[in-house]
Amino acid sequence: MRLLHLPAQEYRRERWRNECGWTREIHRHPEGSADWTWRASIAEIDQDAPFSAFPGVDRELVLMAGEGMHLHFDDGESVTLLPPHDRIRFAGERPLRAELIAGPTHDFNLMWRRGAVDATVLHRPLVGPMVFFAEAGTTWLVHLIRGQAWFKDLARPLRLEQADSVLLLPDADGPSRLILEGGGELLLARLQSRDPS
Repeated sequence: MRLLHLPAQEYRRERWRNECGWTREIHRHPEGSADWTWRASIAEIDQDAPFSAFPGVDRELVLMAGEGMHLHFDDGESVTLLPPHDRIRFAGERPLRAELIAGPTHDFNLMWRRGAVDATVLHRPLVGPMVFFAEAGTTWLVHLIRGQAWFKDLARPLRLEQADSVLLLPDADGPSRLILEGGGELLLARLQSRDPS
């Protein structure tokens, strides 16, 4: 594996497709490509607004800050996300509208191309060492919600501050395992390519 540090101050801020909110992009793969296979970001929702449509894409949304929101889908389903970290997974083509409960929210937003990537999002405490093992075709995205963390046993230490992220990318020439130490709270996204080659 190899590491790619993604400091919070370097996230790229841009308008939503529908101009109704803002996104701070953590990373997209391939990097810089408009035709990404997966994309992670922090959505800033400061008003009641419809979500942009992403046909062929699956999504997972995790409430990170704020008092929460009601999500109303056009098919009649409604879901409420409440603090501290309620979440929902849904198809990107489903029309929906967000109704804020009491002021703005910030939300971790992972999107991936259906059929190209399998994604799992985990919310975990960090209370000591956490070991990541290399797997063919698997990338890990680590997002530090709160606290501090660092990767051990590296020639050049890598520290994470609150809201930073790091990618653990497949690399046959890198170490077969990496150890994350620290204290706090993490979101982990495991992204498995359906074609490891």
